Parts: sequence; structure tokens; C-alpha cells
Amino acid sequence: MTTTLEVQRSGRLARVYLNRPALRNAFNDAVIAELTQTFTSLGADPNLHCIVLSGRGTAFCAGADLDWMRRMAGQSWDDNRADAQALADMLWTLYRCPVPVVAQIQGDCYAGGLGLAAVCDVRLASQDAVFCLSEARLGLLPATIAPYVVKAMGEPAARRYFVTAERFSAAEALAMGLVHECVAAAALDARVDAVVAALLANGPMALRACKQLVQDVVDRPIDADLRAETARRIADIRASAEGREGVMAFLDKRKPSWGAP
Repeated sequence: MTTTLEVQRSGRLARVYLNRPALRNAFNDAVIAELTQTFTSLGADPNLHCIVLSGRGTAFCAGADLDWMRRMAGQSWDDNRADAQALADMLWTLYRCPVPVVAQIQGDCYAGGLGLAAVCDVRLASQDAVFCLSEARLGLLPATIAPYVVKAMGEPAARRYFVTAERFSAAEALAMGLVHECVAAAALDARVDAVVAALLANGPMALRACKQLVQDVVDRPIDADLRAETARRIADIRASAEGREGVMAFLDKRKPSWGAP
């Protein structure tokens, strides 16, 4: 366990909890460093097939820690630039983590916390979750999280909520695609567990390859190079031991060698 995160391992699953419930899991430079280190380590583990990111207490993440913001306000431009770069690098580390990441979102999901959710592959929220891109209200802007948030919520929604700093509900987040599912608070744990079970039932190499595929083909023109690349990728995995085992298990009507979750 780190000082600000709680990490639990259970077989092929890891659960990472933001563990500052008294501060609604607001993050600072220490949390940023520990998230970067933790997800770098987890992503390098070939035995890990799924990560769940959530927060202890009543909030997922309320954004930046006020004491950290106060401290950085008194620092030089160079210090602020280095600090912001660490945040940008942390978000990139989570986004590019080769292991699928599921966000379990409850309560407040504000500012940088919304950025944390946006870098995850599957985002499941309780009906009581509240979202807000509050930076403009403080005279700031959601710069480092913007590439991921715009991808997740879409340009039309981003054009509104970046400039208004309005709060919006989990139902509204669902409608814009920011979250994939919205369930009753009492059902959130079970729904996350069901999605985790679905992930763990899939081929471990295929999980990573599928995640990488989406990131590599998005926004690319469907030209000869892309067609050739995608043909190569399916040939590679068909010819792999995992691909052969998965197909034969399906044809033989048995479970594959990686087993049930």
C-alpha cells in the first residue's frame, strides 16, 4: 500500500483505490507520482488482466487538493510547468496502460477526477455521481485532461461544459457517452464485478491487443496502410498459441486454457 493509494491484488485482477476519503480523494503531486508508479508497475505485469480504479469513501475524485493548489499558486512558471507535466504524464500512463482499466465512479467526479475517469476503458457510474469541469470557475482551464475528456464526452458536450463549469448528473454523463452505464448506488459493486468477470473470461493477449487496436485506429483514414496493418494483426493473433487455443476451445465447446474468471 502507498501513502495515498490502496492496491489490492486477487489473481488476475487488481483494484486501485484513491485513499484520501476525508479530502474526497482530491489529488496532489504525491498522488500523481504514486498513480504513475502504480500503473506503470501493474501494466508491466503479464499475469494481470484487469484493473479497477475507484475511490474510498463517498467520492470518486473531487479534483485537485486545495493545499496543493494554494502551494502551486505561489510557485514560478517553471515550477507550474513541471508540475503540470507530471499530471499530463500520469494521465498518459493510465491511458496507455496495456491492461484494461475499469472506472467505478460514485459521488463527486470533478475536474482532474473527471480526467482520471476519462482515461479508463470502461466507465461505470452510480446514479448519485455528479460531474463537473470546474476549472473555468477558478480562472483556470482543463488543459491536461482535455484530450481524454473531449474523446470521452464528445466535442459538443465539451464545448458547453468546459466554458460553463456547470455540474451535470450521471444520467447526463450517460447520454453524452462519458460513462458507459449508470446504475443504482447499491448495484454498482455488482455491476463492476460483472464487467470484470466478462474481461477475465477473455484471452489475456487478446485483451491487450484489442485495447491497443482501438487506440491505434481511431481517427486514422481507412487507407491501404491501415488495411494492411489490421490484416497483419489478425493474422498474428490467429497464428498465436492463444488464438489457436481460443478457436479450438470454441469449436470443441469447452473452456479455453486461461479458464473461467
